[in-house]
Amino acid sequence: MLSLTDPIRSDEQMNMLLAFKAQSRIVLLVASLAVGAIVNSAHAAGQARLDAPVKAVATQRLLVTTPQGSAEFPIYADHPIDAPAPDVTRVFIVVHGTLRNADTYFATGQQIVQRAGELGKGTMIVAPQFLTRPDTQAFSMPAQTLAWTQEGWKGGEPARQPEAISSFAALDALLAHFADRRLYPALSTVVVMGHSAGAQFVQRYAVVGREGPKLDSVGISIRYVVANPSSYLYFDDARPNPTGAACPGATVWKYGLKSAPPYVASQDAHDLESRYIARNVVYLLGEADTNPYTHFIDRSCAGMAQGPYRLARGLSYFDYLKRRHPTDLNQKVVEVPGVGHDNLGMFTSDCGLALLFDQAVPQTCPVIAGTVQR
Repeated sequence: MLSLTDPIRSDEQMNMLLAFKAQSRIVLLVASLAVGAIVNSAHAAGQARLDAPVKAVATQRLLVTTPQGSAEFPIYADHPIDAPAPDVTRVFIVVHGTLRNADTYFATGQQIVQRAGELGKGTMIVAPQFLTRPDTQAFSMPAQTLAWTQEGWKGGEPARQPEAISSFAALDALLAHFADRRLYPALSTVVVMGHSAGAQFVQRYAVVGREGPKLDSVGISIRYVVANPSSYLYFDDARPNPTGAACPGATVWKYGLKSAPPYVASQDAHDLESRYIARNVVYLLGEADTNPYTHFIDRSCAGMAQGPYRLARGLSYFDYLKRRHPTDLNQKVVEVPGVGHDNLGMFTSDCGLALLFDQAVPQTCPVIAGTVQR
């Protein structure tokens, strides 16, 4: 057999070598085309899932009243939202992922409580649903039902119907509802939690949300649990994988504060950061969430500037916060061994349950602490 390292001794050998190289190029080209076709097919299938209407719509409605107008916000809840709940001491607000499948995440919340046993007593599960117009049309929903674009709800954009109400303002209204002591006299803790796209939403809301102080003022603590998001909101132009002029989108909303929607732009950027680092935010990261291609991961240049996959992006972001705040970062990372991009696996793991119910995290769960001296 001819080796590529053998000296060429004749025209025949030279022709054989050239033919071999040509065949190799053809094989590589065919393989590349095949991989491209697979990737394109997967992308098309994923987009079809995103565009399809949801399979179920939440059964309760919360009235959201803002300066922009009033509208109805669909939510799942295991208690009637408009009735007193004197037994509720803890509320889990579970934000769905990119498929807007609040029914799945509501079921996750119920399973969390079930697996927690006695710890789950007094816990109310709530799952808001950020619908799109195709969703409302498919279910012939009333015109006053809030609906956003597929991407818009994740970043606090104004709704497309019936009024230009930010998705962040909708969550404001939900939190304000739980600050009502006439309905929830025993409530002491609210946990706002999200996985994947829901975690993107929760992380941004933890930066810009306005209703946390209202809960604090009536003695209700609030904690944000950010599990395996595709990206994070940075406060300057630094990124783990700098892209420079080749990727201007890496520093604009929802990756940075430039060109933010009105709900965000109306607030002072310095105040947002100083408030955020003092909030009780925990980044729950699956140690096996390292696939750079699956589960609708953000592979835009702005997403890739934050790291190759979700675990790396989360760890890099926390490092970034610690560098910016060497003495006053009141947050932490909790890693979940053996779990990848799986909302139920994350939240019902020993690590997740301990975190959600404010228990000591098992030693098997690696913890990276913030910089606040305790």
